[in-house]
Amino acid sequence: MKLLLLLCFSLIAFAQDAPRLFYSKKFPGSKPEYQEIRLDRTGKAEYREGPDEDNPIVLKLKEMETDEIFAFSDKLGHFDHEVESGLKVARMGDKLLRWQKGAETHEVKFNYSADTDVQGIYDWFERMCESAQLFIDLERTARYDKLGVNQAVLKLEAAWDRKRIVGVDVYLPLLDKITKNESYLNMARERAERLAATFRNPPPPPAKPGGEAKPQ
Repeated sequence: MKLLLLLCFSLIAFAQDAPRLFYSKKFPGSKPEYQEIRLDRTGKAEYREGPDEDNPIVLKLKEMETDEIFAFSDKLGHFDHEVESGLKVARMGDKLLRWQKGAETHEVKFNYSADTDVQGIYDWFERMCESAQLFIDLERTARYDKLGVNQAVLKLEAAWDRKRIVGVDVYLPLLDKITKNESYLNMARERAERLAATFRNPPPPPAKPGGEAKPQ
């Protein structure tokens, strides 16, 4: 019993001490006007469209994806310096990146950065936001607009082809539900079935010249 309690306390302490990342974007006039992602070191990403939202969309990233994102944070000194380019560019939303580990916190705000590492981590967070929004769209359409489901699945498929989707497990129950429900158009059901099969067994990435393909 003591060993179990010690293990529990150790896990809690590790979770509290593990680094976490936070991303938000405020863009008045856009839909949605606010987005945020809270990412922990296990790859759990929570998407919200309001800071106080209590029912976030939860995505589970792969280990290699999570490692790459946190590696960008390491390269950027955990956001301990300004990254705004200073160039005269159009407003693209007020973005915030925050790194936290225990009581230590660093954050940086920017509209546009020319730093390739900032662009890299920003793209990852945008992919998470896009993935969550496509899930919300598909869920809403499946519930209220059966005729529109085929188009919603097609949008998801197109985003997957453009490599904009992460955390595919979140879609599987919904795609399976569409596949089995005869109230949806046959083309929508067939497309949902194919996409679910692809998500469960994604094709390997193309091999790099002179090397082997990296595992998914």
